[in-house]
Amino acid sequence: MAEENKIPSDTISKIKSLRKQELSVDALAQGIFDGNQAMLAKAITLLESTKTAHFEKANAVIEKCLSRPTNSIRLGITGVPGVGKSSFIETLGKTLTEKGNKVAVLAVDPTSSLSKGSILGDKTRMETLAKDPNAFIRPSPSGSSLGGVAQKTRESIILCEAAGYNVILVETVGVGQSEIAVHSMVDFFLLLKLSGAGDELQGIKRGIMEMADAIAINKADGSNLEHAKLAVTEFSRALHLYPPKANGWVPKVMKCSAMEKTGIEEIWDMVQQFVEHNKENGFFEKNRQQQNKNWFLQTVDEQIKQFFHQKETFKIEQAQLLIEIEEHKISPFYAAKLLLDKITKEL
Repeated sequence: MAEENKIPSDTISKIKSLRKQELSVDALAQGIFDGNQAMLAKAITLLESTKTAHFEKANAVIEKCLSRPTNSIRLGITGVPGVGKSSFIETLGKTLTEKGNKVAVLAVDPTSSLSKGSILGDKTRMETLAKDPNAFIRPSPSGSSLGGVAQKTRESIILCEAAGYNVILVETVGVGQSEIAVHSMVDFFLLLKLSGAGDELQGIKRGIMEMADAIAINKADGSNLEHAKLAVTEFSRALHLYPPKANGWVPKVMKCSAMEKTGIEEIWDMVQQFVEHNKENGFFEKNRQQQNKNWFLQTVDEQIKQFFHQKETFKIEQAQLLIEIEEHKISPFYAAKLLLDKITKEL
């Protein structure tokens, strides 16, 4: 029986050969426009690469994708680990695909500062959604980027939109500055919270509360339902202490249960109301334009950093200065100034 199921060696060779084939920019772009998930995944892998040749090719693909008209909603979802982000996203994603939407999930997994590895287990956690033909799930390592958002998440959004996905869900690891990072690239920012877990006070922080377009109290089921109702009241009171948003939107607090699938449709209805509200007052397009400017400025910072780190002189001088810092011969601040002064003189 094992021999009957064995794949012929020539078939294996053909598969390996196809995998090694370098696809052209036009082929990748056309594959994306056709909604081919394999092509979309290849393009995202390409833009995540640190190789210069891959960088140029990925940019060419992005340029082609930017020319495609889209009508998407970008929804950022964040919250502390354990709040149920993956379960919430899967339930929301299935609700949306059943309504005829195409959903792309860009999930960011934390990268180990020691091994530099990531589990990338979101497809496992979202098993049902991963099998949905109208859903695309792409887990990416956060790497060294600030706030648990992959460096190429913005570019990935553009590619997914060009592939016909009209709802883009961005999930972060929910630590550090993730709220700031995800807020700068989405239309709607949803903060997931827990009740009865000491999370209420943690949530009432000015920065987080001011950024949130809505707060959803997740896991509002079973014995936790009453706690969730109380949390809704507490967070609603806290929101009234802050000045109104520039777009005139009044943030809402809702409760939901990803497990029991309650409150999910109401949250989506609220997101649609928000988008309609912002399109009517012109804030939707204004926000997208500002995000593109921020994207440009952050990309310039990244490329300057890469440029310096790739220079051989920089590497040599940096290694020497690190030794002097270790031996307390020079301060880190002054060492940085010396290094940059020396490298900029060579330009």
